[in-house]
Amino acid sequence: MTGAGVSFHSPKPLWLAYLGLVLTPLFWAGNAVVAKGSIASIPPLSMSFWRWVIALAVILPFGLKGVLRHRRVIRQYFGSMLVLATFSVAAFNSLLYYAAITSSATNIALINATIPIFIALLAWLLLGDRTRPVQIVGILLAVLGILTVIARGKLSVLTQLEAQPGDLIMVAAVFSWGLFSVLLRRQAVPLPALTFLTTQIALGTLVILPFYLTELMFFKGGFEVGRTTIMPLLYFAFFPGILAYAFWNHGVHQVGPAQAAMFMYLTPVFASILAGVFLGERLGMFHIVGGLLILAGLFLATRKAPVRQ
Repeated sequence: MTGAGVSFHSPKPLWLAYLGLVLTPLFWAGNAVVAKGSIASIPPLSMSFWRWVIALAVILPFGLKGVLRHRRVIRQYFGSMLVLATFSVAAFNSLLYYAAITSSATNIALINATIPIFIALLAWLLLGDRTRPVQIVGILLAVLGILTVIARGKLSVLTQLEAQPGDLIMVAAVFSWGLFSVLLRRQAVPLPALTFLTTQIALGTLVILPFYLTELMFFKGGFEVGRTTIMPLLYFAFFPGILAYAFWNHGVHQVGPAQAAMFMYLTPVFASILAGVFLGERLGMFHIVGGLLILAGLFLATRKAPVRQ
């Protein structure tokens, strides 16, 4: 995920927008499932770095003209954009792939679904946004859902600090994305969406580079180039890396952010199905209970305030 996408302004049938909004959470769910399935072959930083190198190679021919045209604005906001790229392109995705080492794809998707909760919480803490009582209830329910998933339904996992490292790393990833979203709102960058996205991917890739080289040289990084490694990287770059953002942006433009947000609830559903089919993961009762708590929390926390007559 990033903070901007390619804008669509030409009128198109609504069914295309809804189709895109269904495919977007499917691609996001696939990100967790494919990462889990290929983490034994591709180290996490290699996964993150080459995903964005491929995505940048695809988007650069379309975005370079805008980058050159708006280079003064980019220089003016360079520090802000570097911070934003660090929390989104670099940290979020790299942490997600690290989480895949020990966490299940289902857990990753369920924790990932709480991004709106973290955004609301951080907006309250850092921006002073007013939080309605129903939103507070939603945040608490979602947090309880996260703890249920992390604890695998056993209180002793929390009390004895036996949580899977991957689950905790995924919480850090979601926190990073929430921080990016709040900072983006506080420090709006006056750039066209495609120019912003191109610049963010380029900066984020540069941030990952020294860590990737460190992994490559000192921690047995790198991977064998073959079908089993190239195909996942192409999936990461094209589907959750480019198409999901384009479809999401188009859907928001066509049906509005409120309706579009409802489709985010499909991500853990798709992830649990894909993980069961392709990875043999089984749903536990804690997945169901935790997932329902998270979805209920999301519904309450993202509801619009009633309009006063």
